Amino acid sequence: MHHKVWENCLRVFKDNLDKSVYTYFFGRIKPISVKGHVLTIEVPSQFYYDYLEAHYSELLKMALQRELGAEACLEYRIPINPDNQRTKNHAITLPPTGQEAYTNRSIDVFPQDNAPQDYSPFGVPGTLRRLNIDPQLNPAYSFSNFIEGDCNRLGRAAGLSIAEKPGNNTFNPLFIHSKPGLGKTHLAQAIGIQIKEWHPEKTVLYVNASTFQDQFQTAKIKNELIQFIHFYQLIDVLIIDDMEHLANKVKTQKMFFDIFNYLQQSNKQIIMTSDKAPAELEGMEDRLLSRFRWGLNVELDTPDYETRLKVLRQKAYKEGIALSDEVFDYVASNVTGNFRELEGAIISLIANATLVKQDITPEFTKSVLERLNRNRKQEISIDYIKRVVCSYYNLSEEQLLAKTRKREIVQARYLSMYFAKMFTKCSLTGIGTQIGKKDHATVLYACKTVNNLMATDKQFRMQAEEIEKKIKH
Repeated sequence: MHHKVWENCLRVFKDNLDKSVYTYFFGRIKPISVKGHVLTIEVPSQFYYDYLEAHYSELLKMALQRELGAEACLEYRIPINPDNQRTKNHAITLPPTGQEAYTNRSIDVFPQDNAPQDYSPFGVPGTLRRLNIDPQLNPAYSFSNFIEGDCNRLGRAAGLSIAEKPGNNTFNPLFIHSKPGLGKTHLAQAIGIQIKEWHPEKTVLYVNASTFQDQFQTAKIKNELIQFIHFYQLIDVLIIDDMEHLANKVKTQKMFFDIFNYLQQSNKQIIMTSDKAPAELEGMEDRLLSRFRWGLNVELDTPDYETRLKVLRQKAYKEGIALSDEVFDYVASNVTGNFRELEGAIISLIANATLVKQDITPEFTKSVLERLNRNRKQEISIDYIKRVVCSYYNLSEEQLLAKTRKREIVQARYLSMYFAKMFTKCSLTGIGTQIGKKDHATVLYACKTVNNLMATDKQFRMQAEEIEKKIKH
């Protein structure tokens, strides 16, 4: 009878759920027995139980009451294999998950000789009791190497506070944003390193958003989404870098949303970084953006003179080079960008002095930096490209991005995408988002169209070449 009851329930689930959801979350459930108004089912893990109760309790209730009446109740059994030793069957009662549920929470736990192998998207197996994985942290990105200044003092203080009580603080989630090269990744990883030092029992994981996206796609192809979700829900401190890479990745955002909710509700710490503030992120679901604002948003600013001086002195010390105060002052006064540019200036000074066997004097420093500035190409952004193209065709940016089929405007938009792909490191999706909110396929089509026109239309080719010169100028 229990098979018949469950088959009828499955028909309801199939009619009300996406095919992928139905397959992933209900395909591996087995009906065990029916006693009165109680249906007992076997689920592969406690994660299944938690997920079903959190997301599909009302659907389960509706289907079960249709089969067993208003007093219908659902009982779960979970196969486990504790330490590869057989134990007698026993029942445990789980605490409430925070919502009113119709099911009783009696879970029959019984041993299983052929437990499924542990899963990790990083290819490193762990255990369900203790996840032993590489946190993917760079030891060089510690707080001891993090130079504090007015530009990052708030972020550093918040990071140390989080490291003391990860998950149990008012800064959860922590969202760090800034322009490139200002220390987002360093700060995020420093927090993870400090947590591992102060709380070695915590499972910490740093992962780039692009890596998360790739792992999700692989899990879908291999039908391992359950294991993928379960893996990430076992993490105590999740650090996601470059969140902007998830823009317009609808399915990945949905997956991250579910993982985010589970971790946040379980008092697990979430740390995210991005090159833009949540309010400026395009291509993100509103419900995700609202959660990014739940905790603390920290912006890292461009370093001031004093902070730049500290960075230069630390870099010179690590390189084993003694420089005069005049040299430090000149570099700190003339290299006013990000931390990478400062460290690059010191490395260039050392390299040039070594090659020509000359002391690093203020005069030598001035000549090297002037040469660097002459050789350094202007940083070309998508916004800059749009301005150049609009100026050339005498268009406003609103006209460039407008939904129109006018030939001149379409060609201008295609050229903007073409040069954005040529001169920036932005992804196709990122280019499309910033130029008319198009998808990556449109950007590919635009680039192909421009190449074809340049090969067949002499006037168009001349226009494109003139615009390219203006962009490079």
